[in-house]
Amino acid sequence: MASLLRLHYRLAMRDAKVAFAAHNYAQAFQLLERAHVLGQRNVLAHWQSHWWMLRCGLRQGHRREVFGQVLRLFAVVPGFVLGWVPLGNTGGANVSALQPMPITDPTLRVIVPTYSCWWDVVIRITVVAMIVFVWF
Repeated sequence: MASLLRLHYRLAMRDAKVAFAAHNYAQAFQLLERAHVLGQRNVLAHWQSHWWMLRCGLRQGHRREVFGQVLRLFAVVPGFVLGWVPLGNTGGANVSALQPMPITDPTLRVIVPTYSCWWDVVIRITVVAMIVFVWF
């Protein structure tokens, strides 16, 4: 993750955790959506944003959000390997996990790269194939 992107992701996660600790789950969730957009091309950051969204859903008793986040947590690694990361998607269960979304925040538009992930997919599939080949 590029340093500017990483910095903004960490700031959004820090602020989300502060809001969560203060029991302000709605604000925490908004900040987690921001963190999701910033971190969705990094497997650990992407997983972490969904994990905290799940925690918000649990604390608020939102069954649909909890179910949606559990599914997304399982999809993070395969999605990363296959490059299945729709740009701008906020990560909540209120939107399709497959739907790219416009980035409306002008700050995020500058920070979030808009590159095609196909080269990343080729590299990931090659690495996975090599691991499988060596393993078997």
